[in-house]
Amino acid sequence: MKKKVFVFCLAFLFLGFFARGEKAKQGLKVFISVDMEGVSGVIHWEDVSRSGKDYGLFRKFMTQEANAAVEGALAAGAIEVLVRDSHGSARNILPDLLHSGAKLIRDWSGGPLSMMEGINENFDAVILIGYHARAGTPDAVLDHTMTGRFYDVVLNGKKMPEAGINAAIAGHFGVPVVLVAGDLALTRQAKELFGDVETVAVKEGIGNAAKMLHPEKAQEIIKKKTTEALKRLKDFKPYKFNPPFTMEITYTSEERANEASWIPGAKRTGDRSVSFTSSDFMEVLKFFSFAM
Repeated sequence: MKKKVFVFCLAFLFLGFFARGEKAKQGLKVFISVDMEGVSGVIHWEDVSRSGKDYGLFRKFMTQEANAAVEGALAAGAIEVLVRDSHGSARNILPDLLHSGAKLIRDWSGGPLSMMEGINENFDAVILIGYHARAGTPDAVLDHTMTGRFYDVVLNGKKMPEAGINAAIAGHFGVPVVLVAGDLALTRQAKELFGDVETVAVKEGIGNAAKMLHPEKAQEIIKKKTTEALKRLKDFKPYKFNPPFTMEITYTSEERANEASWIPGAKRTGDRSVSFTSSDFMEVLKFFSFAM
């Protein structure tokens, strides 16, 4: 009997080493989600709106910051890099200027993964570029949470910026966020939520103004920090919550809270707030998608 147990243990260890070896052989795979409000140079809603006169300039900067992360990932040995355009129409990154070593996801699929469309358990790391602080954050550039309809989004008791929501989606698939770039307020929130994470503050909010890094300098730092983060990948842990998962949304208007309360499983918790609880995180994301 002891011999059988010993043989079983050896087989189990062998399979474990084999699985890790196979993953190592497959190579490093990196997912990059790119928003626009946190890009260097951006300060006004016109800058990130398709109708803004300078939108073309800032979508170029957005593409260049994405490229910096791609270049940093490739320098760290990545064999696959997927870039997800995550702002507004999701048709902002200039495909012809994006690094040829990356694949690009454009537009919205209508699915619940939203800004993290394309993420799965096969990726090793997530990088968030051009992100911004949650709604209501002081000295933050263009702070909001997903939509102007939301005043607050709370997941299992924690107030969430978009970076937090998207890190939780990555965590659902067992993938850690290793780098977050945006304004200083956002990088501070990322540190509070994730602990050990590389950050790049490309600007610092001063009321409605901001002190900016030059776009080329911002890109240089993003590339360097991306490589550094991926070189110490084993230090990062997926951002996960324990079930049950409860998401509470506080809206800016009572009318929208009333509408959202009719989503199956939703519960009205206040004049402008609605919550949803499930042991299945994907069900929470479906609620969130319908609640926007």
